[in-house]
Amino acid sequence: MADIAGAPTRRSAGEIARARQALLSWHAQVMESAAVSRCVGADAADWRRFGLHWEDLAPEGHAAWDDTHRLRRYGHFSLDRTGALRPAPHPAFAQPGDTGPLPLGDDGHIEPLTDVFAADPLFKALVRMLGRIASCLQDAGVWSVRVHPIRVVASADRTVLPVPEGRHRAGATLVSSLLVGRQNAVGGRHTVYAPDGTRLLTATLHEPGSLLLGDDRATLHEVGAVRPAETTGPARRDVLVTTLTAHRSAERDAQVG
Repeated sequence: MADIAGAPTRRSAGEIARARQALLSWHAQVMESAAVSRCVGADAADWRRFGLHWEDLAPEGHAAWDDTHRLRRYGHFSLDRTGALRPAPHPAFAQPGDTGPLPLGDDGHIEPLTDVFAADPLFKALVRMLGRIASCLQDAGVWSVRVHPIRVVASADRTVLPVPEGRHRAGATLVSSLLVGRQNAVGGRHTVYAPDGTRLLTATLHEPGSLLLGDDRATLHEVGAVRPAETTGPARRDVLVTTLTAHRSAERDAQVG
């Protein structure tokens, strides 16, 4: 694969333009796997290789949501207009304001991304693609990028809420959820709402590379429970949740209505 940041093809530019228009019109959009793959120059083998990072996640260790089983890591980066992606300090993560309670470890700590994950060219291409999409929402000089690879595991006697905090905001400008893999899993339906409760979009991501995008300033979102399709084995669902928040911006912010 090739990291296309800074050199979009005509086809990928069209996919980015459609995603931007949907966000401005409807505040949410699902990009199909084929569209995302064209934008980042990935094929099925690249997605399978990328999914191996989810074999090296760490337990959250929280006790407040004892009906969930989640593994995750966390990374924080800055992304500038040139596509330069740089690591940022790794403090304990917390969602700002009244965006909803977040289940963390007892000490508020989540293990950081591995160096191999952070250096992965597909990861970098995905973040840069998101930066290009987010520019329709806010003209940011620098984006604060927060990255959460998450695996949820459910069993016949233990369904899992991928987002235990329920309907919420992430406290960002753009929020995204990329499906990396799912095995023996049913459920996990995403629902995006307007602030008044109007349902804007529902979607269940099935194919690796499928991507849900949302204007977090104008929406709330939740994810339904995951359970095994066959009760003889566990269900597994792997996603990459990435948020972009404007760090420095011009005055040409898109209107939120």
